[in-house]
Amino acid sequence: MKHILYVLLDGLGDRPIDELGGKTPLEAARRPKMDALAQAGCGGMVYTVGKGIAPESDVAVISMLGYDPVKTYTGRGPIEAFGSDMPMENGDLAVRCNFATIDDDFTIIDRRCGRSLKTEEAQELADSINKEVRLSSHPAEFEFKSTIGHRGVLLVKGKGGKLSGNITNTDPAYQKSEGLGIALKSFENKVKACEPLDSSPESKRAADLLQEFTIKSNLVLKDHPLNRRRVAEGKPPANGILSRDAGSALPNFRNINEVFGFEFASMVEMPVERGIALLCGMDVVQLPPATGDLKKDYSSKAEMASDLVETYGGVYVHLKGPDEPAHDGDFRAKVKSIEMIDEHFFSNLKVDLKNTIVVVTADHSTPCSLKSHSDDPVPIIAAGLNIKSDGILNFSETECRKGSLGVINGQEVLKKVLSL
Repeated sequence: MKHILYVLLDGLGDRPIDELGGKTPLEAARRPKMDALAQAGCGGMVYTVGKGIAPESDVAVISMLGYDPVKTYTGRGPIEAFGSDMPMENGDLAVRCNFATIDDDFTIIDRRCGRSLKTEEAQELADSINKEVRLSSHPAEFEFKSTIGHRGVLLVKGKGGKLSGNITNTDPAYQKSEGLGIALKSFENKVKACEPLDSSPESKRAADLLQEFTIKSNLVLKDHPLNRRRVAEGKPPANGILSRDAGSALPNFRNINEVFGFEFASMVEMPVERGIALLCGMDVVQLPPATGDLKKDYSSKAEMASDLVETYGGVYVHLKGPDEPAHDGDFRAKVKSIEMIDEHFFSNLKVDLKNTIVVVTADHSTPCSLKSHSDDPVPIIAAGLNIKSDGILNFSETECRKGSLGVINGQEVLKKVLSL
């Protein structure tokens, strides 16, 4: 039986950095295990969604799993809600949220509260929002759920009619373009008013409700005892909510097991990837709780992936590591993250390349110079089974540009490597 281990390293792609001698973080990192895979197989470059599109993670993952996001995408909010076990019906409004630090004029001081907001703290703040905020602009009920760290999901159920996801983001860093969520290169760093994108009553109601939630949640958060403690400790308060990628229906994906003719399992950390995996029919494997020791966490994930690939035809692994330091502009931490993955994940993989294809690539590029996603293509390597070496020397943007896979679109990746 043919097996495939499909590893996406979140935000891996980057651009040359002067302080790294003109190398990208991937090129500057020590990565002997990934280099060995590159030397044993072939390489190329991938536009994960399309040339000129700086995709959000959900759009990119959908494409990298073989689906056309233009035809299937309904917004990140519904996917996050589904991945967070929040029951949603068509006509409900779901949006992805971040806790953020803002001033009295709603200027954004820190988009992620310094990445210091613990999940337990976020849960306490979410509980207060759910208890104290009441929406009155239109008849509606809502649930705000914190997920991991600064991340959250808002689900609004209209009682006076259905709601539409065709509304603008309050998060200024992202916008909808032809129905897809994209990252912007430049923007005014201020919470935006939510507005309808069409004249329908469903969109008007949804925009009014999200705008009301944005204002009322800030009133609850800014004087919250937890935020007063954070300020006293020198930490940025989590006193605002940024919302983006609204949707009012779940996407309809063809079952991925039917598409490829074998069963898929997934190892994913975040609600958005969990939602996508569940919606396309994958088994989602429960990961062991994070210990805070990345060496142990990556090693245990490698052992789990090694076991799963013996049982399933396909295993999709999504590792968040490189993306977070890239969003912070910390290229040295990104280099370190890549090295940790190589040393503790790939070094502990026990996969027989005689019957398994191993693919390593990314969902998108997150250049440290931009601190956001870009449209740069990402490197890809594939090794195992009948794949012959094409002579590339290592896993890097420079070498993969020389690879025999050439430049391909994200939707083509799985079918392409399985046909080699």
